[in-house]
This record gives sequence, structure tokens and C-alpha cells, in this order.
Amino acid sequence: MNRPMTRIASLAALLAASALVPASQMMAAEPRIDPRTPVIQVVSSDASSRFVSLGVGKSVVIDLPADIKDVLVADPKIANAVVRSSRRAYIIGAALGQTNVFFFDAEGRQMAGFDIAVKRDLNGIREAIRQVLPGADIRIEAIGNDGIILAGTADTQADAQQAFDIATRLVNAGTNPISIEGSRVVNAIKVKGRDQVMIKVTVAEVKRDVIKQLGIDLSATFNSGTTVLDFLSNNPFSTIGQTLSNSNALVRFGDVAALVRGMERAGVARMLAEPNLTVISGETGLFVAGGEFPIPNGLSCDTTRSPPICQQQIDFKKFGVQLSFTPIVLAEGRISVKVGTEVSDLSSENAITLTVPGTNQTLTIPSIKARRAETVVEVPSGGTLAMAGMIQESTKQQINGVPGLQQIPILGTLFRSRDYLNSQTELVIMATPYVVRAVAQKDLSRPDDGYADAYDPSTVLLGRLNRIYGLPGKVDPKAVYKGNVGFILD
Repeated sequence: MNRPMTRIASLAALLAASALVPASQMMAAEPRIDPRTPVIQVVSSDASSRFVSLGVGKSVVIDLPADIKDVLVADPKIANAVVRSSRRAYIIGAALGQTNVFFFDAEGRQMAGFDIAVKRDLNGIREAIRQVLPGADIRIEAIGNDGIILAGTADTQADAQQAFDIATRLVNAGTNPISIEGSRVVNAIKVKGRDQVMIKVTVAEVKRDVIKQLGIDLSATFNSGTTVLDFLSNNPFSTIGQTLSNSNALVRFGDVAALVRGMERAGVARMLAEPNLTVISGETGLFVAGGEFPIPNGLSCDTTRSPPICQQQIDFKKFGVQLSFTPIVLAEGRISVKVGTEVSDLSSENAITLTVPGTNQTLTIPSIKARRAETVVEVPSGGTLAMAGMIQESTKQQINGVPGLQQIPILGTLFRSRDYLNSQTELVIMATPYVVRAVAQKDLSRPDDGYADAYDPSTVLLGRLNRIYGLPGKVDPKAVYKGNVGFILD
């Protein structure tokens, strides 16, 4: 019962094949085959089914060990079989999908069977990636009807990302734009020996402040009969919000007392941080050197109890030196690095004072001064990127006094106060990336190498704190050091 059905299906396949070429050429002499055309040689001992992947509009040549009698194509809409000679046939992909093709001899025996999977043609993508990355071993395979997977190996993470970008652009060509998250491309490329990058960052900041305050407060009492006139002036310092010191000088002229408040302060602050980080190429490293300070964030009350029990909620804000960088090792030892730095510190300026609920106590919350820099550059291994020019200078000056009297030349000084502030800040950040290799632990040293505590008699009698300090084998414990130690200040 199955034999007539097979012949009917085979006849349909032959009719479909004959529609592609003239009938006079069905059994013509074998044409010449391009050497690049894939050819499948079928031996007489191998009649089992095998898997064949084809692109839409692509074909494969089948050479059979005996004359072809019948051809069975399960779904001619997916793939078609064209017989050009007694022992050679062509299988042509017509549409996306899967089907089967079987070849029979004159005695009805199966000579060969093929499971055909027709997928989209990826030769254009393969050629584009091969031209851009000739040294990469990247394979491209189709997944489903419209997806592809990238496999194989690449020299660097940048090459793998470039191959993924090319495939994504070509796969999505002619379709509606989609995001990277919804891309039809699966990146399974492995990077050969992913490079590690160490970045050495130097953060140097110098801050200079000059504050000058001078004010005179007058107090006097004048009696005229039964009339008493009390005069009192108290001029505040508004620039920084407070006096530098409570030191003052009191001068009396009869019934007039003059309180002279004057102070000048000059300060220099230097901050230096040199963080070093090592990460894999393409990953992100983060370094933070600083601290956190608490900030009240309302009350949390348990209303199920009587009376309710409330607890103060505290949040913590970070400050200090923060460094984040993402390096990508390119060809010829060059490194594309994204550097982000932030330097922040606590400040009394713009601070707020809150009253603690239920008490008479006050809480002062400081503000944060922050300086940030972020950039993406390409430098060679060992090259230094300097981010300078971050200079901030501010000058504030305020005069408070008695209206009218403070405008009097010379004498007006007795009725006013002057508050002057000059602040200068300069920040320089230098980043140096290196392509690094792993080293043995024996080649590394620690700050405590060779350290040993001193004996009690040595500590008590001679004041020694340590017996040995330095690398093992390189320090003579009996040697006596002669010379200056510590810091030298001029």
C-alpha cells in the first residue's frame, strides 16, 4: 500500500523539478561544477539519512552511487530536488523551514536520505566579519527562522564586540529597528586569554583659604536728667556665619566702650590619594577611599504599642575619593579606558541645623563639596592621562554696620564690621593604565615583611619597638642604622 503512494509523491517531485528546467535537459550530460559549490558524495554502503543545512536560494550537489529512479520530497515548498543526470541531483532551498528528501534506485531501495533545514543565507555576514577581522576564528550559525549565533574565538574583547555589532546591524537590516536587548544575535564568542589592565591613579588637591574679620561694637550710656539713652551696636560676620575666635579687645573712653573683634586666618590643605586597580578587559573596577556620615531620615514608630515607640532612622552618605574605570584592550597594546573620578569632602558651608523632636537639642548636618570628572580616551599601555585645569576660586566680602553712621569716612569704621573670604582649590587627576600579567607570590612584598617585635629588655632599656624590619634575608639584625629618620620640616 505504501509503494503506490511513494511513487505518486515521487512523481510530484519530478514534475516540480521539471518545472525548473526544460524537459529536454532532465537527463542531459553533467554540467561543469564550480569548485566552490558543495558536493555530497554518497557511497552504496551509506543509505541512512544525514543532515544538510541550506540557505534560502542556495543549493547543494548530490552524487549517488546508482541510477536514480524515484525522488521523494516531503515539502517542495521548503526545498526542491532537481535531477540533471542519472546519478547527480541538486537540492535547492526555497523557503525557511525543514523537510526531507529521499532517493530510490530502480529496485525501490533507498540510496540516500537527507534531513534538510533551510535557513537564512549568512554568507554575507560571514564575509563582512572575515574582511573586518581576518585573524578571528568566528563561526556563524542560524537559529530558528531569524536568529543567529556567533561562536568561535577572538583575540580581544573589542574584536568580539565588533563582530557582534556587525552581525546585529546586518541581521536587522531591512526590518524594524530593535534594541540590543531584543537583538536576534546571540554572542557566544570566547576571548583568547582576556587581558588584565591595571590603572594607577594619582589624585592631588590643594586648597588655600584666607579669612579676614574686623569689627567694632560700641556700647555707651548717656544721662540727661531723667532721660537715659543706651547705645549698643553688634555687627555680625555674615560671610562664614560665625566669628573665627572669641578673642577681642575692650577699649573705654569714659562712658563709651568699644569692643574690637579682629582675626585673620590663612590655611592650606593638601589631599593625595593613589589608588591602584586591576580588572579584566571590558569589566568595570571601583575604588572608594573615604567614609560615610549619618543623616537622620525621619522617625519609625510602632503604633501597636501604647504609648508608641519611635526610633530615629539614619541614612549614610559617602564622601572621599572614588574611582571607576572600564578598560578595553585594543590592538597593538593600546587601551580604550573610561575613567570616572569623584573627590568629595565634608564642609560647614551650606550646613543645616535641625531641632531633635521632643528635645531642646540641635543637630547640625554638614554639606558635601564634590568635584567630578569623567572621560573616555585611548592611550598606550604606560601612557598617562592628566585631567587638570579643575581650578575653583571664590571671593566673598560683606560689610555690616549701622545705617548712615557706617558711611562716615574714617569714623564709620567704628560702626561697621568687615568679613572677607578668599578660597582657592586646584584638583589634578592623573591616570596611567598598564596591560599586566600575573606574577608569582614570591615576587611580591608586603609592608610587614621581616617584621619582628623587640624583646622586653630591649624595649624597656633601649626604647626599641621592633627587632627586625625589612625583607627576609636582606636585613642584618645586628646592623646599626646611622642617620636621620622621620620627617624633615623646613
